[in-house]
Amino acid sequence: MAVTTEAMEAWLRNILEPNAQVRALTLGDYLKAIPTLEHLTEVPRGTPVLVRGDVDAKPGAKVGEGDIRLRSMAETLRFGRQRGWIQVIFGHIGRDPKGSLEKVRKRIGEILDCQVGFVADWLDPDALTIRAEAVAAVRSAKPSDVIVLENTRKYPIETALWKLKPAGIPETASKMARLASEYADKIAKVYVNEAFSAGSLDASTVVVPAAMDRVALGNYVANQFRNPLMDCLDAQLVVSSGLKIDKLDDLEAMINRGKIRWVFTAGSLANGLKKAAAELEGKRFSIGVAEDASHRDKPYYIPRERVEQAKKLIAEGRQKGIEFVIPVDFVLQDGRVSAEIGPGDQQLDVGPATSELFEKKIGEFLEKTQGQSHRVAFYNGVFGMFEDPRFEAGTKRFMRQLKRMKDAGVRVYVGGGEGGKALEQYGKPDWVTHNFTAGGTVLNALGSEPVPYLVALRTAAMKQ
Repeated sequence: MAVTTEAMEAWLRNILEPNAQVRALTLGDYLKAIPTLEHLTEVPRGTPVLVRGDVDAKPGAKVGEGDIRLRSMAETLRFGRQRGWIQVIFGHIGRDPKGSLEKVRKRIGEILDCQVGFVADWLDPDALTIRAEAVAAVRSAKPSDVIVLENTRKYPIETALWKLKPAGIPETASKMARLASEYADKIAKVYVNEAFSAGSLDASTVVVPAAMDRVALGNYVANQFRNPLMDCLDAQLVVSSGLKIDKLDDLEAMINRGKIRWVFTAGSLANGLKKAAAELEGKRFSIGVAEDASHRDKPYYIPRERVEQAKKLIAEGRQKGIEFVIPVDFVLQDGRVSAEIGPGDQQLDVGPATSELFEKKIGEFLEKTQGQSHRVAFYNGVFGMFEDPRFEAGTKRFMRQLKRMKDAGVRVYVGGGEGGKALEQYGKPDWVTHNFTAGGTVLNALGSEPVPYLVALRTAAMKQ
């Protein structure tokens, strides 16, 4: 289905500037609107199907090492092979345009126990046309064949939306319309998204569906949204931390759903809340370089408006009976443990007194909710620069609290990303109910912004 420039312009505005109606949609609304794999059972044998794959992986020596995202695709890929589809997997690996999916292609073949084709150079980046090599690979493929296209981020058009401003939409729309139409004309008109972690504004994720006749969510993605993520919407306790203060928006959105009663924070989020809580009590609290204007270009910088946002969040939250558990001491950049953060200091972990406070409050949560049949906790991020042994103690110590909650009957979810890495490093998989494979997507689904690919797929499905 050819896409006009005008249609693509409207499509991009819907993705980049979702209106109030789109922002008001719930996760359940998206899941009702977007077809699943079962809706494609009548797609004929021999039909090419584009599979936006979760291929951003680093396979280890054998299956089961570094390939959890690739293994998450297996059920969907086997579904397609059983029906004789020619599946063309495409997606990115990392942010380096020179990164290659050659090892990924090999591991997919090992997982599926079949030969997997590979097209190393499939797009003319200047003309934005699919190269003849890719067209030939698809047209010569037999039913049930699987083909992998090289790293989509090899081509600049794939990431052109990342920093696109509204004023640039008209010019970019013509290029994206051409790209999407090329996919549909020369590769496939059926599209399956089996890339749970692909939350960025990549063209393969949010633009290509515009040209498709049929779209669907893969089995793994659909199950992640329909089961653990929907359960997380009912979390009574949330642990949120990390380097960037913009997580405050996600926390605010989660709190506004009305289920959360305990909020544990660390990192930049805690800095903002700590300062806000002090000011609500008529006190002052320094957050060091995080409020120094000369550091405004750093990810940990917290502008004044964020403190005001935090003050409002705390004040309104307390009126609803929400308890905010905020650090009482910090590990600073030179290893000192202090209850204060000096003007030139940066906190890089929570201190031991904070860990004790967290453990006490987890105990109170378990005691007050004992006997309840539906107890859910959501953990996201890490407490500091945990990759440095000097600043890992807070995160490492808290992993035991996840196990403590699960052992007490709480359903415990880890939001993937760094939090997932911390669980792998300091704990065991069975310490929690579920560890997501994608941090950003989970935060989008639970937080303040819609997941871009869900917006794209819903829009495409509405046209079918």
